[in-house]
Amino acid sequence: MSKVLILDGISGVPLGEELCEAFANIGTTVSYADLRKFKPLMFYGLKSAFRKALNKRENADGFYHLPKLNEASFEAYIRQQAPSVILVIGFVYKYLTPAFLVKIKQEYNIKLFLYDTDSCNLYSKRREFVFFIEEELPIYDEIFSFSKITTRFFKDTRKLNASFLPFGAKPLALPEHSNQEVDVLFIGSGDLRRIFILETIRSHVTVYGDRWSRNYPLMSDELKARVIDRSIWGEQLHQLLFSSKIVLNITRSHFYGAETGINLRIFEALAAGAFLLTDYCDEVAELFEIGEEIEVFRSSAELVEKIEYYLANPEKRLEIARRGHQKFLKLYTWDSNANFLVNKFKA
Repeated sequence: MSKVLILDGISGVPLGEELCEAFANIGTTVSYADLRKFKPLMFYGLKSAFRKALNKRENADGFYHLPKLNEASFEAYIRQQAPSVILVIGFVYKYLTPAFLVKIKQEYNIKLFLYDTDSCNLYSKRREFVFFIEEELPIYDEIFSFSKITTRFFKDTRKLNASFLPFGAKPLALPEHSNQEVDVLFIGSGDLRRIFILETIRSHVTVYGDRWSRNYPLMSDELKARVIDRSIWGEQLHQLLFSSKIVLNITRSHFYGAETGINLRIFEALAAGAFLLTDYCDEVAELFEIGEEIEVFRSSAELVEKIEYYLANPEKRLEIARRGHQKFLKLYTWDSNANFLVNKFKA
């Protein structure tokens, strides 16, 4: 294997860039492409709107969109990069047609893989989800999915070559001393399930994330006062994790409905040495020792009880955080994931 090219379709989060760095750390030749930063087709907005309107008249129940990028220009980019492996992060159909990637794969003898990170977010978009699983997923030599539930769906229902690969995170240099001034930290976008749960602990929680202001009519004044309505990543995220007694993870409604709770925040919290409290699912229990490396809640009432208990018992909280951090370093760094992927690429 000579070179890996990462095509990042979800570059609003640092996952793709951090995984690229991990490949380099283990000695793999790698390059990274943020698909959002490529120049779109000329008059893309007008062409896309016209195509969608035409498709709605001809096939109202079908999904159609116009991929954003010029495929001839992108093929020139592929020739210049000369990868032997392309790893797509999330999806590619919004930028390039799946048929184009099949052509590239065949003409340049490239292995093609997908790291499925976002399929659960398509569950409420039926036509788009059907398009994704019927048109894009079959083009890959293998699909790596963040969730065992999703992996099983791809393998058993769709008969695709799929493997489970949970998220990871980048190891952080932990501060020698950190003033944990935040009782409970929640970071994530606004979601009705999250609102209902956070209302039960609104006197303790601090919330960061986007799409909260649009949900203000559904929220109490007290909870609204605890919200900073903006996304945070990088160093600011790390400092918040360091400074929080409890990092709370609440999976979005679509994830929870699919009985999966494995999201990126779990691993970011453990990378920061934080005490993690997340909603229970079988997948989480298979990865971590509950009550030893992380903690879970199964209801809002249990969440309230555990927050009160662990705020009152810092020694117990810190010991669980320490063991969770050790487990992360042993099994769930991006370097570990990169090693797993390289072995798959060579198979």
